[in-house]
Amino acid sequence: MALILNLETATTNCSVSVAKEGKTIAIKEHDTPNYSHSEQLHVFIQEVLKEASISLSNLDAIAISKGPGSYTGLRIGVSAAKGLCFSLDVPLISVETLESLAYQEKSQAFDFLIPVLDARRMEVYSKVFDNLLNEIRETKAEIIDANSFSSFLNQGKVLLLGSGASKCQEVLKNENLSIADEHVPSAEQLSQLSFEKYQNRDFEDVAYFEPYYLKDFILQTKAKK
Repeated sequence: MALILNLETATTNCSVSVAKEGKTIAIKEHDTPNYSHSEQLHVFIQEVLKEASISLSNLDAIAISKGPGSYTGLRIGVSAAKGLCFSLDVPLISVETLESLAYQEKSQAFDFLIPVLDARRMEVYSKVFDNLLNEIRETKAEIIDANSFSSFLNQGKVLLLGSGASKCQEVLKNENLSIADEHVPSAEQLSQLSFEKYQNRDFEDVAYFEPYYLKDFILQTKAKK
């Protein structure tokens, strides 16, 4: 029996679940634009363990949503996950954030599912799946224009889901396009995906694992007057 603690901190949603054999048995999450991860993550960990009536020592692995996403959110989540792995001597599992986001929509009504996370200005992080959740195109950071995703929109019905979807809707005009911008990455989907990796012993090197930033961090400074 595998008990896995799942941490999702890649976006505004601070989300924690504990799962048994890939099924969520307790979850706690809060989505706020103020990024409450530093204050709430460890509180949520304690609360889901208490609700599931298990202790840290019962855990068989720790899973983390590895990005892309918020630099600060990713660092907070990965630091917590690595600390738990070291102290408990359990393996670390990572799941790409856009993959777990795509798993929120399992619909045959669309030919392509494209999870999109908001980045700076008109940029998004995106990845393309078919309606069976097979990867069609790798993760990219891209600037949205009128031709974005045109090869998929010309082939069939496309669902854009995630925080970057409404940004795309502003410039993409196509009858095959549908938008679901209410979706945020959640530890709920990590439960199944992390268990699959646990079964395959697809673990990370705890000492050297780093979040999947996709882009270099750029420190914003105020212009001098």
